Amino acid sequence: MNDPRRGQVMLRSQLLAEGYDDRSIAKRVKAGEWVRVRHGAYTERASWDRLDEAGRHAVVARAAVAQSKTDVVVSHVSGTPFHDSPTWGLCLDLVHLTRVDGRAGRAEAGIRQHRGTIIEGDIVDRDGLLVMSPTRTALEVTTVADVEASMCVVSHLLHTKQTTAAALQERYALMMHWPDTLHTDLVLRLSDHRFESVGETRTYYLCWREGLPMPEPQYEIEDERGRVIHRVDFAWPEYGVFLEFDGLVKYEKYLKEGERASAAVVREKRREELVCRLTGWRCIRIVWADLARPAQTAGMIRRFLHAAA
Repeated sequence: MNDPRRGQVMLRSQLLAEGYDDRSIAKRVKAGEWVRVRHGAYTERASWDRLDEAGRHAVVARAAVAQSKTDVVVSHVSGTPFHDSPTWGLCLDLVHLTRVDGRAGRAEAGIRQHRGTIIEGDIVDRDGLLVMSPTRTALEVTTVADVEASMCVVSHLLHTKQTTAAALQERYALMMHWPDTLHTDLVLRLSDHRFESVGETRTYYLCWREGLPMPEPQYEIEDERGRVIHRVDFAWPEYGVFLEFDGLVKYEKYLKEGERASAAVVREKRREELVCRLTGWRCIRIVWADLARPAQTAGMIRRFLHAAA
């Protein structure tokens, strides 16, 4: 209930009805009590300042729906914050809304209106706001974002069990003739519920894009007794190589209460040494910066695989 995304959106028309005038509204904004989120819509500064980019987009979307002259549903990339989906690589400059009447919407600053057939199960309620379901949101994102960014959304929704591969395929079959669905099928084939972070999803995409042998995600490592003692992010068993993506999320996941991040790093290093000792494999570690130079990173991985082979 304390999520700042639930912050109250105050419309100018409502404020005027409550006795405010434009001068008193401007005074509140200037004093830092309120912030204007779009023309004619405001929210409390304290809540706004606690939000990241995705959270602020969610508040702007709420305002856009409240100001809409027709019934609309929050859709496409604008639906991702309401499903706690990552927004890496997504453009949040515009609020995406889909009209429920199937008609084409008029152009409006900061808003992109869509029209499309809405069937039963496509819409969910998020704190009184109508939002496209995780399944439809995942598919809609593929029509406005590139393959890599779309994979991050789809894989997250699969990993968090907000949708399934079967549900995605079933709904996609009804929208194959929608515009801009050219790479939707590719996104669905590359996405995987086993990816636990944006970094892992992007690493897998890098391997595919650069023509590397495709690794096995979340590969289980067993000890001498056959007990699973660890899962590595990716593995090429035939090459005797495994890869770990080092992101902040990983170390936060392993962090114990009251423990420093350095302790988690040491523990992860010992885990790597154990895996190498049990398997005889070599380890590759990459970080966010490596994903920003895919050709060089792919060359490094390829050299590791060839050396192991």
